[in-house]
Amino acid sequence: MVTRSTHHSETAAAFLLKARAHLDEGDLLQASEKGWDAAAYLVEAISEQHGWPHAWGGDLFIAVDRITAELDDERVGRLFLSASALQQNFHEGWMPAGSVAAGLNAVEEFVRRLDDLID
Repeated sequence: MVTRSTHHSETAAAFLLKARAHLDEGDLLQASEKGWDAAAYLVEAISEQHGWPHAWGGDLFIAVDRITAELDDERVGRLFLSASALQQNFHEGWMPAGSVAAGLNAVEEFVRRLDDLID
């Protein structure tokens, strides 16, 4: 049976693949959006498992603070901030390709660090 958490985790991985494809095509806005989506979906999956709220962006940041504390890994929070910058770039379009690529690298690391938390 596929749980909602597993679905979110698998969706996060799919978004990362799409983000890289958009980056390769030069579509920096969509690459940014899919990078953010990957990070957000993973946090939603973990929040779902724990019964934490995750209906809006503020909830996601609160969840990441909890995850960061539980893992005793401050880098998790910083990586999520990179994902948040990608979301902002989707709306404002100010990042050059190298910055989007670096942001996607951060999201990939974020996903690797948190993926083991998914049941």
